[in-house]
Amino acid sequence: MKKELFAMLLALAALPAAAHGVRVPPSPAYKAECGSCHVAYPPQLLPGASWQQLMAQLERHFGSDASLDATAQQEIGRYLAAHAGGRAAPAGAEPRITRTRWFLKEHRGEIPATKNPASCAACHKGAEDGYYED
Repeated sequence: MKKELFAMLLALAALPAAAHGVRVPPSPAYKAECGSCHVAYPPQLLPGASWQQLMAQLERHFGSDASLDATAQQEIGRYLAAHAGGRAAPAGAEPRITRTRWFLKEHRGEIPATKNPASCAACHKGAEDGYYED
């Protein structure tokens, strides 16, 4: 009984750390389609409504045509909805992760002017695999 209680307490203690992290393995379709132009951002960095908005406007995705076939769009849309986060998206025509309050607070002045804030892999060497630790 004591071992089971100890194991349960250890698991509960790990929850805050797991909840703080942004590690959700990308779906193969998401990584292939979205990751072909930029890092496949962790879906929990935007709320579901923002992902829906982005997926509905792929033909005008930040100045590019990122249109997908219906099957890929549905699969990726389901993945993003299932793993979406609760962080508020910034106001504007297209929600940008790099303009969320969380992103700005997390990176407060740490991104050199010579680097694109959306180029996660420039600083986070494991970004392509979903690891964003410093």
